[in-house]
Parts: sequence; C-alpha cells; structure tokens
Amino acid sequence: MTTRRDFLRNSGAALLGASLVSRVQAASLPEAPMQASPLTQPPLTPPNGQPYNPVVTLNGWTLPWRMKDGVKEFHLIAEPVVREIAPGMKANLWGYNGQSPGPTIEVVEGDKVRLFVTNNLPEHTSIHWHGQRLPNGMDGVAGLTQPAIQPGKTFVYEFIAKRPGTFMYHPHADEMVQMAMGMMGVWVTHPKDPTLYRVDRDYVFLLSSYDIDPGSFTPRVAEMLNFNIWTFNSRAFPGIDPLIVRKGDRVRIRIGNLTMTNHPIHLHGHEFEVTGTDGGWVPKSARWPEVTTDIAIGQMRAIEFDATDPGDWAFHCHKSHHTMNAMGHNVPTMIGVDQQDVAAKIRKLIPDYMVMGDTGGSMGDMEMPLPDNTLPMMTGQGPFGGLEMGGMFTMVKIREGLARNDYKDPGWYKQPPGTAAYEWTGEPLASIRAPDSEKKLPISGEIVLRVTKGGSHGSH
Repeated sequence: MTTRRDFLRNSGAALLGASLVSRVQAASLPEAPMQASPLTQPPLTPPNGQPYNPVVTLNGWTLPWRMKDGVKEFHLIAEPVVREIAPGMKANLWGYNGQSPGPTIEVVEGDKVRLFVTNNLPEHTSIHWHGQRLPNGMDGVAGLTQPAIQPGKTFVYEFIAKRPGTFMYHPHADEMVQMAMGMMGVWVTHPKDPTLYRVDRDYVFLLSSYDIDPGSFTPRVAEMLNFNIWTFNSRAFPGIDPLIVRKGDRVRIRIGNLTMTNHPIHLHGHEFEVTGTDGGWVPKSARWPEVTTDIAIGQMRAIEFDATDPGDWAFHCHKSHHTMNAMGHNVPTMIGVDQQDVAAKIRKLIPDYMVMGDTGGSMGDMEMPLPDNTLPMMTGQGPFGGLEMGGMFTMVKIREGLARNDYKDPGWYKQPPGTAAYEWTGEPLASIRAPDSEKKLPISGEIVLRVTKGGSHGSH
C-alpha cells in the first residue's frame, strides 16, 4: 500500500515541488488525448479508480487518465488552438489538448494525482491549481514556487486531492496574456462517498471573455475592460449548447469566472440555491433561494435546483451587453432622430445604406453584410422568431420522459394550449393615467438640477 508520505517522498514533491521531466521519464508519459469538436461531449464514466458521478462540461469534455501504481496520471499540453466561438467565427487562442478552455479534470477526494504538463507554446508557462490545498511547491506560480516551464519542456505536478469541490486551473506566468488567450480549465474533486451531494444532472463551465476586432481572429491581449466577446466555455450564443434536463431532476450547475469582471447569472422559471463555492460546500442552514447569483472575478459558484416545470428556460448573464456579440461602445443613440433627409443624400453615394437606430436597436429580420469571421451583434432564431441574443446566453431545456443519461437536444418546447402569451384582438383598451402623470414644466425662477451620467463602460 502506498502511503501519502511514500507518494510524496517517491515523487520528490516534498523537497522539489513541480519538476522537469527527463528524456528517460518522457518515454513513459501517459497519452495526451486531443479534442477538436466544440460540442458538449458525453460524461466520462470512470473506467477505474474510486467511483463517482461524472459531470457534463458544457461545450467541452473530460480528460481521460491512466492509473499507474495507484496514482491517477493526466497529461496536459499547453498549445495554440483554433476555437469555434460560434458557427461563422473562429478564434486563434491558446489552450490545452486542442481546446480552449482545456478539458475538465475529474478526480475523487483522496486520489493521488500526477499531472504531466508539456509546453508547446512559444513562451514559458506554468499551471496554478486555483483553490486547491497542496504542497507549496505544486502551486504553480512561476518564479515563486517553481521555475517556469520553458517551450518544449514537460513538468510534473504531484499531490493528493484533499477536499471535494469545484476548482479551476490557469497559468501563473505572463498571466494577462495567457489568460486573455484562453488558457484555463475546470477541476472537479468528487466526494469519496458518491452518495454525498448527489444530483441527477451535474453541469460545469467557465466564463471567459475576449476582445477580437470584427474580421480578425486573434484577441487583443492588452485589453483590461472593453471586451466584446462574452462566452460560456469560449462559446458565444448561438454556439452555446442547451443544458438538457429531465423533469423532476435535481440539477447542479458549476460556474467559474476567469474574466475581468463580475457576472450576475440568471435562471428563468426556477429558484435555485448556491450550494458550493471555491472554498467548499455550503451547509444547508446557510443557503437561501435565488434566481440570480453574482459571480465575481476568480470565483466559482455551484447552484442547484429542482427541475419542476417543463419548458425552454433562458439562462444567461444579466448584464445586457454580455448577451450581445461584438459591439461598438461609441455608437450614438439615434432613437427618435429623423434621419430621412440625410439618408437620402447618403444613398446617392451608398445605394444600400439603411437607416438604423431611430426606432430602437432591433434589426427585425433584416441582415447586414458583415466582415468575415464576425458574428451579428444580436442573433439566433427561436420557435416564435428572432431571439436577438448573443454572448452569454443559452437555455435549460426541461422535458418529461427523458432517459437518465439522455443529453440530446429535444428541440423546441411545445407549449400546452392556453399556456402561452397571445395577441389581444378585442376592443381597444382604454389608457388610464394617474392624475399627476402629465409632464410638468418648471415654474419660472425654479431651479432645475440636471445630472449628467458618465458614458464610460469602465466597470463593465
């Protein structure tokens, strides 16, 4: 039997921390599986080791492992990748094993874990295991707890998964550039007792954002505030898969935030509780019902709810500009402005010119030509017309009669008769106003306070 002391002593972790792999050791590295599809992959049933209930990574996958002498071994490759953000747009990112974000790592409380990290980037890197309890030398901060992993080199991280929960991994080397390029992933440590915290459906994903100019492919890495592509697991609507749920299921959704701002995540049609954070599981006595939870920078939240009502329920960030694709921050408000005279003059030079914004932001069914590799600002079709969404938006689709492990998209929900909003076609309804609702002009000599709000998006 291998004890924790033997494990750490044999690996050299107690003294050396993350270490460089020699040529001899490299010959025995575990396989590094790759994934090219941006679609949600089925949960990975554990082929060996301790049993657990696997998660489903939204628009992602779980990294397979190798068991060697009682140690669960993984192999991550840091490398440039091409990620489809949504049909019609791809991005040149950095990630792991062919994807950004990298694959989800799933282990069980008490597992002895060995992670080989090969650097195929053009610069040095490291991996920080965000939220984990581990030896200081395994914490992954280049220059502080280990030498940086140079291009072409492989390092080994070895530690015991001490506590169950949801964590993240990301570089702690040239962090602003590498995270702006998409280097991140999820780590789930399941409880040793598989009946503990058990749910029927367990989803996980990361919040990530990018600044990619229309028509271009590579993010601006020096951006701090004005991002224009907001994503769930590096996918923007309509490229984000729906979360498929069976009526009556207890559902958990784990969400990690590695963007540069907070995100109020909102679920329609159901109340939920925050049951987990980066620090662990929240006792039942400390929970309360919510329909929106704010996830700050560097935080993880696990929410749970009972899927009681069938339907296609919107699930999104409640910052309205985070449910839009690439948009300009300097577009003037034209609501109520009569543009016909100037439009007639412009059409003499540009025959296809269209008046925009005078009645609001909706384009209706009109489509404008876009630069290559660019998504419409608002898009997506639903069963009743245009959804006019983008960015951090998807749906939780709840259906009766699904099989336990059925994650196939069931299509649009068919609402029972008498349960959908409809157009009023009867007599016009009288408009009733409050007695003092008429706009009042200021009395002569009265001081009018005018407040000017700033127009910056600095806080996002």
